Amino acid sequence: MVETTDDGRYIVVKGRKWRATDPAIPEEAGAQLRRALMAARRDVGAALRNGEDPRPARDRVQIAKVALGERGTPWWEQDDGERRARWERGLRELAPSDDAGSARAESHSRI
Repeated sequence: MVETTDDGRYIVVKGRKWRATDPAIPEEAGAQLRRALMAARRDVGAALRNGEDPRPARDRVQIAKVALGERGTPWWEQDDGERRARWERGLRELAPSDDAGSARAESHSRI
């Protein structure tokens, strides 16, 4: 179980406070954002291991963290509409484009 501050705004890991995910995010949206965050983190590591520029992946990490409410304007300072707009914007920005999906499908069909 993750320790949280009494106000629920932060989690505590090894004595250090980290901003908690916005509890108003619907479960499915939160799950999509967490999957995107983990994929982006893996891509940062892969880029670094391969000597490539990690900036695009780091940008996706930032988008996911902001959408989850863990960075940017604190979620407790936003009204309900601003909070919803934040996570919906993140979902749109992190959604794979149709062109990328088509390219992936074509590459897999050649295998």
